Amino acid sequence: MTDDTSVPDADAMDTVQDTPHVQVHAQYVKDLSFENPGAPDSLSKQGTAPNIDVSVDVGARGLGPSQFEVELRITAHAAQGEKKAFVIEVLYAGVFTLHNVDKDDLKQMCLIECPRLLFPFARRVVADATRDGGFRPLLLDPIDFAQLFLQSMENAQETPAIAAGNGSGIGDIDGNEGSNGGEA
Repeated sequence: MTDDTSVPDADAMDTVQDTPHVQVHAQYVKDLSFENPGAPDSLSKQGTAPNIDVSVDVGARGLGPSQFEVELRITAHAAQGEKKAFVIEVLYAGVFTLHNVDKDDLKQMCLIECPRLLFPFARRVVADATRDGGFRPLLLDPIDFAQLFLQSMENAQETPAIAAGNGSGIGDIDGNEGSNGGEA
């Protein structure tokens, strides 16, 4: 065994400190709604898998110079035949500080990387709520937030009025306004 008592190069330490990184301060369920309108009948007729429509939306708003609240909204509507089986809506959020991130990259970090960190926890909330509602756990497939972001950017270019801030496009996250990342 060898003892390495060398001190890291100061330039190497500066490079590590200057690399962009995300600090998670908090993550939390901001809103949770589960509806089981057909219970108890819907629970006794679970022979076939329900038809499930899932939508995902991402939003971010500035809290300070480099601090942001990022929200991940997941909504799922399930139907068995013509009858509504359940509806779940989860708004899962986190507070992040973005260190050494260029102003041009803020949107990508807030609307791709931060939701990527939040998703596994929001997925668990969805699975637990559907299971606790008497159904099989709804296990969401992984989401490509980079693709979601690109689709939202393309939609904003096609319809400039959306990007102007009516709540459907990506707004300016540099200030204290909210912004949406798109819908899957």
